[in-house]
Amino acid sequence: MAERIFPIGIQTFSDIRDNGYVYVDKSAHVYRLTHRGKYFFLARPRRFGKSLLISTLEAYFEGRRDLFEGLAITALEKDWKSYPVLHLDLTGADYHEPDSLKNKLNLVLMRWEKKYGRGDGEIELGDRFIGIIERAKEQTGHPVVLLVDEYEKPILDTLDCEELQEKHRQTLNGFYGGIKTSDRHLKFVFLTGVTKIGKLSVFSALNNITDISLMHEFADICGITEDELEHTFHKDIQAMADAHGNSYEAMHSELKREYNGYHFCSRMTQSVYNPFSLLKALAYKELNRFWFESGTPTFLVQLLKKTRPNIEKLEGATVDKDSLVSIDTYMNNPLPIIYQSGYLTISGYNERFSEFTLDYPNTEVKEGFLNLFNNIS
Repeated sequence: MAERIFPIGIQTFSDIRDNGYVYVDKSAHVYRLTHRGKYFFLARPRRFGKSLLISTLEAYFEGRRDLFEGLAITALEKDWKSYPVLHLDLTGADYHEPDSLKNKLNLVLMRWEKKYGRGDGEIELGDRFIGIIERAKEQTGHPVVLLVDEYEKPILDTLDCEELQEKHRQTLNGFYGGIKTSDRHLKFVFLTGVTKIGKLSVFSALNNITDISLMHEFADICGITEDELEHTFHKDIQAMADAHGNSYEAMHSELKREYNGYHFCSRMTQSVYNPFSLLKALAYKELNRFWFESGTPTFLVQLLKKTRPNIEKLEGATVDKDSLVSIDTYMNNPLPIIYQSGYLTISGYNERFSEFTLDYPNTEVKEGFLNLFNNIS
């Protein structure tokens, strides 16, 4: 059997498909999502596949049917069309300087303007954004698809500096405000992030956006389920078991204990593996704290230092549904942001009180988080 190559850290769908990387088929989710409405938001922890999902949506709306050969979506989509796609990626930048966000957005707008042009009198970032959307539709004859990856990263990067955070918030409000203004020119809008910030115009002004973060139908749109593990990685688990002198069942159980256990809806019927850690474990045939050791978000470390939560009460802690995917009150209650960062997950739901119970998802996360907390205490 030819050696399999795992897409560790690779977030571009075309790269994965063109170069023979192992791919867990999420294309049916793409079809369902794109046929459910127009405006959507998804919150998931870092390194959980959000960027790959964005890239998959981009390929789909560009009409790249060739990239989806053999995947579930080809049995669902019969009318492949190409739309102009604007992909805004706010990852990979440091927003700790006063003009860093404006500079980032300006570079993105310049790239789009090179393709679609710039109108007279378009000076402000928001006006340029609106103009690009309008011209893209006019020039192509098709409405525009807008995909935004880590829409709130400039805010999370500056939680420790209220003045700069407020400046970034105002910049993003002015920029994202163009989404509502451009409604008639838009086909589909999808934003991802770690958290939901109600005070940003994308949520306060665009009140028809659908948050799928806790929806049962899309609970496994990112991450790897047990069925997907068995279907896609059966031979890899066996190879890892052979390397360790274990049975398949024993190796499977160890992987489950280390990397499974994430729940993203109240029903608790579907848990998912952390894809980053699982792929690394199968690729290197060893168990390690891959996800945790890939870096802890600075905003989480700062939050833990400021709030000093009772570590003994995190397991079994409860939080109301409205707060779970928002950071608007994070200084009063750090639990939501610990959950959003991937260090806690849903372990129960009280429907009467709309209240979630939280717990560590697995061994990797629990041991890593306790070590982190002890080191900063």
